Amino acid sequence: MVGTVLLWENSLASPTKVRGVWLTNVDSNVLYDSAQLKTAIADLKRTNFNTLYPTVWNDGHTLYPSVVAQQWLGQNQDPKLGDRDMLAEVISLGKEKSLRVIPWFEFGFMAPAESEWIKNHPHWLTANAQGETIWLEGGVIPRVWLNPLHPEVQQLITTLLVDLVRRYDVDGIQLDDHFGYPYNFGYDPITVELYRQETGNEPPPDPELNLNQNCVSSDPVWQQWTDWRSTKISRYVRNLVPILKAVKSDLTISISPNPQTFSKNCFLLDWQTWHQAGVVDELVLQIYREKQAAFTGELQQSSVQQTKVEIPVVVGILSGLKNRPIPPQRIQQQAQWVDDQDFAGTSFFFYESLWNLEAETSTNSFGLRQQWQRLYRQLNR
Repeated sequence: MVGTVLLWENSLASPTKVRGVWLTNVDSNVLYDSAQLKTAIADLKRTNFNTLYPTVWNDGHTLYPSVVAQQWLGQNQDPKLGDRDMLAEVISLGKEKSLRVIPWFEFGFMAPAESEWIKNHPHWLTANAQGETIWLEGGVIPRVWLNPLHPEVQQLITTLLVDLVRRYDVDGIQLDDHFGYPYNFGYDPITVELYRQETGNEPPPDPELNLNQNCVSSDPVWQQWTDWRSTKISRYVRNLVPILKAVKSDLTISISPNPQTFSKNCFLLDWQTWHQAGVVDELVLQIYREKQAAFTGELQQSSVQQTKVEIPVVVGILSGLKNRPIPPQRIQQQAQWVDDQDFAGTSFFFYESLWNLEAETSTNSFGLRQQWQRLYRQLNR
């Protein structure tokens, strides 16, 4: 316990309270335009934000020039960035404003089904019980999932992260909730054969669990299959983190999963085990709930309450999506409750929805910026 308390103290030395925001390239052009990026970071600083989580692994590409990506994936970065080094720009602008910069490895083991490098490496993928590799994100967008047990997949992810940490002066790395895979995947030949060897059992058939009920199953055979797969992913992460820390000892390992029961049962990401293994420095828990009772109920779970005593727990709050604005009153109510409960801070998903998206349909963006300034001045710092 002493070690985890020290992690807490060291991680919170600066800032005292995290005021974070995710910068993504979905429904947002901020990372693709240098002028917009400079304006955005200046606005965020004026609005009392202090931590940036820019996506650097999304839609099958790195969002920074990478020799590793060139060698493994055939392109050195997202072609929409041209020759720019977006990450270097964020780091430079962030440091000018005394903002933490923690690159966000957003897609994790997920990738677009149409990526050329996926077509060239079908053996990297895991599959469902029917042998299908396609998974529809939101029921619409075709995705595939890299197999975390495949040695080449592990080497790809590890090498990408090590190279990033070695070349860029970042404050940390954030592993997303996609650092697992859907509960009904894992039926690829490598995973199935290893399960047979280690347990003497065959993987059970897919029970078609309900995501709205946290994919809970009363079948002990299914639970063994879930536990075994999540343990394999946890083992990879436990091996990965010391490699990254060897490159930069003060690197903050941040993770941004869903609540524990959903995260483990539905996507095999057992973040409690990661924390108990001592490899997590900051937990940014995604609590995207409309009703205040549901929001506070998730944060009052014993898994969250115990963890926030041991390491910084930041609460991820949904500030809006394209065509889905969030009432400012709800955002303020949730953020204020988090501060009153002595969490380590808040992070908002996502930058564009703070003021730009709503400004398109309602009031002016200057007025919305003033609202955010008032909100963060009211919160404890």
